[in-house]
Amino acid sequence: MLFWFSFMVDPRKAQRAEVPGLAARRVAADIVEGVLRRHRTLDAQLDGEHVHPGLPALADRDRALVRMLVTTVVRRLGTLRHLLESFLDRGFPADAPRVEAILLVGAAQILLLDVPDHAAVDLAVRLTQADRRAARYPGLVNAVLRRLTRDGAAKLAELDPTLDTPDWLLTRWTHTFGSDVARAIATAQSHEPPLDLTVKAEPERWAAKLRGHVLSTGSIRTTAQGPVSRMPGYDEGVWWVQDAAAALPARLLGDVNGLTVADICAAPGGKTAQLALAGAKVTAVDRSRNRIARLRENMHRLGLRAETVIADVAEWEAGPFDAVLLDAPCSSTGTIRRHPDVRWLKTEADIATLADLQRRLLDHAVALVRPGGLLVYCSCSLQPEEGEQQIDMLLARTANLRRVPLSPADVGGLPDVITPAGDLRTLPCHLPDPDPLMSGLDGFYAARLQRL
Repeated sequence: MLFWFSFMVDPRKAQRAEVPGLAARRVAADIVEGVLRRHRTLDAQLDGEHVHPGLPALADRDRALVRMLVTTVVRRLGTLRHLLESFLDRGFPADAPRVEAILLVGAAQILLLDVPDHAAVDLAVRLTQADRRAARYPGLVNAVLRRLTRDGAAKLAELDPTLDTPDWLLTRWTHTFGSDVARAIATAQSHEPPLDLTVKAEPERWAAKLRGHVLSTGSIRTTAQGPVSRMPGYDEGVWWVQDAAAALPARLLGDVNGLTVADICAAPGGKTAQLALAGAKVTAVDRSRNRIARLRENMHRLGLRAETVIADVAEWEAGPFDAVLLDAPCSSTGTIRRHPDVRWLKTEADIATLADLQRRLLDHAVALVRPGGLLVYCSCSLQPEEGEQQIDMLLARTANLRRVPLSPADVGGLPDVITPAGDLRTLPCHLPDPDPLMSGLDGFYAARLQRL
């Protein structure tokens, strides 16, 4: 065990000693604190309404480093905390919460990223010295991280990957899927995900240009090298980013050429683009003005057309439509590979609240479908309350609906993702690959229903 010891350093002197890379680590520590202390999402702090003011001033390389640092810390938060606490006899300093964020960022560099140990330790100590409340603890930070450089890798290899999943989530997944599958889900979510793209045409050609391969579902899978906006085909609107699992629900509507389709809760627009590309007359609805603006930007880049509506879907009156696609707001526990902060920001109480919203949206969506038309409901959640149970309850209370079971042909020839009832259920441990960085799917549920 290491005992705390401290000495005072003038923060003004530390700030004058700014060195390359320090600003990026400072921003990363701020963003990690934003997740842990202020319950702000990574997306909001990296690109959204709470974007860190220091990000625009960084060079592209440092911005990419910040993104990698914070996503790695949050993805492996349980593991990193466990390791760091094993070197602390009294836990993280309660009077200086900044120290925890600094240690987490340093530990991620030492154990999980290709950063020289000496640089990770030195920059962490400098960050500590420059912070008014943390300035008592540079000795502690130095000692813990140096110990981590010696013993951390061996300890890391011994740890259970389920450490990175909150107990309440792991318990629920074990109850729903069994202990083996629950552990496989947790393990899959500890890896950085690949980049999946939906391409307008010529998938084999574009897979070669993007150094990827075509999945059985039709998506291109690759690993991102640098900003997505600089990849071949982006400016020309040839493809858009969309997890392979997220690309499946729109395909469950079948041939939509010439049909009127409402895509409700549509932003950021991946499914809208699929439907428009397939020839549908799409009306994309979302309550968020900012999200609809982003959808319009995406559609403009792709050269695709859709009518857009800013409205509360639960109160929107229109139609009837030949088909409706409802991608419901949910806990997003199926997207933890890509949004690792979800598991630390969502709670059990959120599930019940979201399930009630989904029930109301489903009832309204049914009314938007013409007799004989199709309704596809989907959610990027692993919780049955937001998936299978929603559809079972909807069918029980709605006489003029029937389930239209899926076949492997509907889902890219993947029979394992079809439930006994005939619905779609993808898991993060599906679509394995020898390379963990090229495997997996987001967790999605979808059901296809017909209005009678």
